[in-house]
Amino acid sequence: MRNLKLIIPFIGGILLMLILFFSFRSCFKVSEKTEKSDYYILTNQISKMNKMVVLEQDFSAMQKTKFGYEFLGKEMTSNSVITYTKTNAQVSYDLNKMKIEVDSINKKLIIRKLPNADIRITPSVEIQSLDDSFINRISEKDIKNVQQKAKQTAVKSVDQNKLRSEGHQQLMENLNSIFVLAKALNYKIEDQTGKIGVLGL
Repeated sequence: MRNLKLIIPFIGGILLMLILFFSFRSCFKVSEKTEKSDYYILTNQISKMNKMVVLEQDFSAMQKTKFGYEFLGKEMTSNSVITYTKTNAQVSYDLNKMKIEVDSINKKLIIRKLPNADIRITPSVEIQSLDDSFINRISEKDIKNVQQKAKQTAVKSVDQNKLRSEGHQQLMENLNSIFVLAKALNYKIEDQTGKIGVLGL
């Protein structure tokens, strides 16, 4: 009977230690899963991005080109071509070239590199009016030259610096979803590019 009284507290102590051990063990497992979960949520969100068209604008213009022949300083005959030019300008980013590192141990989202903007300007020229005459014919070569000059004028008329600036702002707004998610998971955002100041991070 005396031995039983000694054994019962001993068994109770062992049971208490086992309960505490498994409780601590389960706690550590939960925190490990949370860290991995945070990491995979961020990396999966980043990996979904590829080529992103952030800005697209359309422009149009009409241009009249006159052909004339002079004799002794006087215009003898003339004709003209009127062209209509539609121009599409796109700003895109190849986000496969973006370098972002997720440091789950120190809870950091490190932006190491952002891709440069790819600006694509595509003009298309249509002949709206062709004032031709039997004496002064407009050749196919003349028409091609008119179309080529209209395309060159359209490309020069696009303000690429403005497009690049607006495209960068739109890129930051699109990436903001990742940054908001990182902040929600208590990650600190570390910008090593110096290009993300627009968000005030």
